[in-house]
Amino acid sequence: MPKPPLPPPDPRLAVLRGGTPPKRHNARTIAALTTNPGCVRRAVLDTAGIDKDALARHLGFPAPFGQSSFAITRGNSFEAQVKADGCAELLTLLRDTLDLDLTEVAYTDLESVGDNTSEDVRNVYSEQQLAHAAGQGGGTLFDHPLLRLIVAGQSVYLEPDLVAFQHDGVFHIVEIKSFAVIDGQADPGKVAAAAIQSAVYVHALRHLLGRPEAVADEVVLVCPKDFSNRPVATKVDVRKQLIVLNHQLTRLENVDSLLNELPSGLSLGLDPDADGRPTRPVKELTATLDEMHARYAPDCLGHCELGFYCREEAAGYTDALGTAVREQLGGVDTVAEALALADGSWTGADHQAEVAAALRTTARVWTETRATGSGAA
Repeated sequence: MPKPPLPPPDPRLAVLRGGTPPKRHNARTIAALTTNPGCVRRAVLDTAGIDKDALARHLGFPAPFGQSSFAITRGNSFEAQVKADGCAELLTLLRDTLDLDLTEVAYTDLESVGDNTSEDVRNVYSEQQLAHAAGQGGGTLFDHPLLRLIVAGQSVYLEPDLVAFQHDGVFHIVEIKSFAVIDGQADPGKVAAAAIQSAVYVHALRHLLGRPEAVADEVVLVCPKDFSNRPVATKVDVRKQLIVLNHQLTRLENVDSLLNELPSGLSLGLDPDADGRPTRPVKELTATLDEMHARYAPDCLGHCELGFYCREEAAGYTDALGTAVREQLGGVDTVAEALALADGSWTGADHQAEVAAALRTTARVWTETRATGSGAA
């Protein structure tokens, strides 16, 4: 069945991009959208499809994103091992992790359709196979299904790292990662990143099947155990990530509400010359970015290409000290204000009275503690 055409994009988005084509999203960029849902700047740039990496480099704040070649090679090797012989080792893990009694399985490779590796063809074939399995049964392991999702008016193709696993009419997303689980513990940041990326696949598969209950809230994360290549599987609940993801995707769909808050005619186009080098004055770009409220937090450095630019911009503001500090100092925008409230040189506004009292108490205790420590020394 042919897919319905997408509605025409808001022409203001093309103006904002400087007339260049939008940069396509993928699972990682969609997952990154959820890390700072309160940032208007990030929402506007992602809705427009701005190339934030190129923008950051021209502004003089490049972000060191991307995996090393070693990590990519290790990941591919571990994936191949887990999937060898029709995912035989993976099936053993799934039987134990999901407590299943599987006597027979069907393995479907969706990485290509014959010799055709076209995204459009693979997507249609994947959706046919998955919809058939959900409606009439049959099919157990679906390797590299290619899903389609609309993000900010763009058609995005998503490919789960490895498989969608179906049993008794319920699908499970299986994500295979090469970071190790040592003594039963894995890097919390890497697990969190894998969870939100898996949630993107859950969302896309539910969108395809039209029934949320057809795709489990728990995904299966497969990683190397300890310092070996022996895989271990763990269930990860992604309900919280799905709530945040749904909120942010809905926000991006409401393009008008984002663009209506901006002055007309704004552009972040880089005006490249004949050799592709940006010619746009940096001051013009920063003036445009100033029209979009940013909500910087230290986590942005690992998730947004403009993180280093926004960190420089946020210097001296309490936002730059992290989410926990920002929440504790609600209503106090700058570090200078916080210090003035703490030493009593500024009384602050009425709505800052509670924070001011807490800061003064903290400053007093700190001073007394230092004095006591000095005396003891």
